[in-house]
Amino acid sequence: MDELTAPAAPVAGLRERKKRRTRGALLRAALVLFVSRGYERTTVDEITAAVGVSQRTFFRYFANKEEVVFAVQDLVESHFVGQLHARPADEGPLDALRGAVLAAWDTVDGALHEVVPVDLYMRSYRLIESTPALLAVHLRRSTELEERISRLIAAREGLDVDADPRPRVAVAAFFGVTRVTGRLWGQGDDTSVEAIRRLTDTYLNGIVPALEGRWR
Repeated sequence: MDELTAPAAPVAGLRERKKRRTRGALLRAALVLFVSRGYERTTVDEITAAVGVSQRTFFRYFANKEEVVFAVQDLVESHFVGQLHARPADEGPLDALRGAVLAAWDTVDGALHEVVPVDLYMRSYRLIESTPALLAVHLRRSTELEERISRLIAAREGLDVDADPRPRVAVAAFFGVTRVTGRLWGQGDDTSVEAIRRLTDTYLNGIVPALEGRWR
């Protein structure tokens, strides 16, 4: 029996690799079209034509165009969460968040290299920031991520997130900064990872001084 079933594993592995290649090709083709033609002007037919597959194949992997846009964003957010989990236990909440986001930007190329080129991701991120329909979705998703991170920070500190307001307050301040830097970066001329990392670092350094005492 073992001898008869042994070849199934390589076949299954080959099938999974083929699925990953098809999904990756659709993802890359879609993002290239989105950033060159515009999200709303790009059709599913154009995406499938670029890859040489049917609409049915596209919808086997993605429910709609919106899901394609945020597929890589999901990976980047998961990468950030992983970096936050890896921060030293003795770091304070804001230090851990700051260290995690900067480390995530430092290593995003490696995290994405098997999916899309990092410059294509950065251009798609800029597309999200400049497309009202996508920005609305991005803000909703950010709210969901914010709650997830609040609970993670509360767990790090041994707190009940529903009884102690500090985790949600700290995370709200952190995400407020990342939204500001994302918008400013999207309006600038430099679309590199280094540019958004530098801007994020500068603005995160200003959280505590901006909230302390009087400004005059």
